[in-house]
Amino acid sequence: MKSAKKSAIPLRRVLFLCSGNYYRSRYAEALFNHHARREGWPWRAFSRGLSTHLIDGDISPHTREHLLRRGIALRQTAPGRRSLSRADLVAAAHIVALKESEHRPVMLARYPKQAGRVEYWKVHDLDASLPAATLAHIEKEVLQLARKLVGAWGL
Repeated sequence: MKSAKKSAIPLRRVLFLCSGNYYRSRYAEALFNHHARREGWPWRAFSRGLSTHLIDGDISPHTREHLLRRGIALRQTAPGRRSLSRADLVAAAHIVALKESEHRPVMLARYPKQAGRVEYWKVHDLDASLPAATLAHIEKEVLQLARKLVGAWGL
């Protein structure tokens, strides 16, 4: 049973960004939401893409397969890809971009006032890393982030 302390805290939102909102950010979103719901954390994740026009399809087969293999329901991520908006940045209490060298320049060009709020990771895309390594890296980073966010609340 969840404590009253946990249920009384309003949900805060963490935003995961990648290029297409197809592979890396969708995995981070689903993984975070899976653990947040299971553990009763006062956080939920959502994800967006900075260049969604570069990709076709709703979700990477690598992401889908890995989530299903880990027993994480696909409903833990949005049903389709979405592009980042200013409203998304405002709604997020914490923002993570999955690859600094890829995403910081785009954030500085499009949202310079928000770029400094972003925590930048170094998670490679398919051009530089195999899916198993990328998804394992995301899992490690997401769980480390969750410990930091939840710990800040003293939970």
